[in-house]
Amino acid sequence: MSIEVGSKVEGKVTGITNFGAFVELPGGTTGLVHISEVADSYVKDVNDHLKVGDQILVKVISEKDGKTALSIKKAVDKPEGQTSSYSRRPRQGKDDKNSKNFRSKGNFKPKESFEDKMANFLKTSEENLSTLKRSKESKQGGRGGRRG
Repeated sequence: MSIEVGSKVEGKVTGITNFGAFVELPGGTTGLVHISEVADSYVKDVNDHLKVGDQILVKVISEKDGKTALSIKKAVDKPEGQTSSYSRRPRQGKDDKNSKNFRSKGNFKPKESFEDKMANFLKTSEENLSTLKRSKESKQGGRGGRRG
């Protein structure tokens, strides 16, 4: 039985690695669920989501050179218009003062323009060069020093 790309099938987890899980599909073929296709949220360790022997529903993403790529998160039907779990959360940007992550900092500076950054860099650079030059001259004894 050949498994078509785009079809959803039941499979059994046969092995877990740090990059994903191997799943035995009907017909004896084996496919890989990459770690990025295990869940909608960030997956640090596949073992937190799957165990060897688990029966899971997977969607066949691609099949190339006998290698079958599978996805658990694409096998789950989502409500129309929703692409991932990220779209459910309200957006909390840096400028959102009501967000939990907003922290007032005492040393807050408004963003510098490129020209301001460049001017500061040049000033600092020139100061550093003059300090280096003075240091070098003092070590050499300055102009007209004895040469022996």
